[in-house]
Amino acid sequence: MEDTLLWIVGVLLLLFCSLDVWYYLRVVVVLVRAWFLSPVFDITAEQTASGRVVLHDVDLCHMNNARYLRECDFARFSLYTRNGVFKALRALGATMVVGASTIRYRRPLCVGEAFEIRSRIITWDEKSFYLEQRFVSRKDGMVSAVMFCKQNVLRSSPDKILQYLCKRKVEVPEFPEDLQHWINFISASSKALRGESQLDDKKNE
Repeated sequence: MEDTLLWIVGVLLLLFCSLDVWYYLRVVVVLVRAWFLSPVFDITAEQTASGRVVLHDVDLCHMNNARYLRECDFARFSLYTRNGVFKALRALGATMVVGASTIRYRRPLCVGEAFEIRSRIITWDEKSFYLEQRFVSRKDGMVSAVMFCKQNVLRSSPDKILQYLCKRKVEVPEFPEDLQHWINFISASSKALRGESQLDDKKNE
């Protein structure tokens, strides 16, 4: 009996040392919960996920900046489960990765403070979806932080995903001015980095 308990404890310690176990457990909970919620058929509809700042989220009594990005992950998982994007990805043999993100912190979320993450797909191009995610304090409704996320589609395209879900061609929404500025920054950064790579290659010749 003691050997069995020691073996179980050893396996758990190995898991917790080598994997972010709480992250994966939270993913499972989020997906199961989203599965039982009513589906959302409007691909651009805003969806809300609730949360509360707990002790392991904080540094200096407010939410750590990295935790905002983690919470955005969970909110997107719920979004894609309810609007059918995950289902379309499986059917098309595709997947998605974050290609870029930017977040603006406006006011700290403090220990014990309840908040909502309001997520929506703003628009898309031939390769990526563009999302906005807002952290809204439930205390007074203030937007505490706002993030843009570029979600790259691999082995398919946003257009094919939407055609699978809607059974028709879907018109691409206009790009808001602030989002377009961010996309222009990404393009300029990529161009500069490609130029640096070419210079490095020439130096190594």
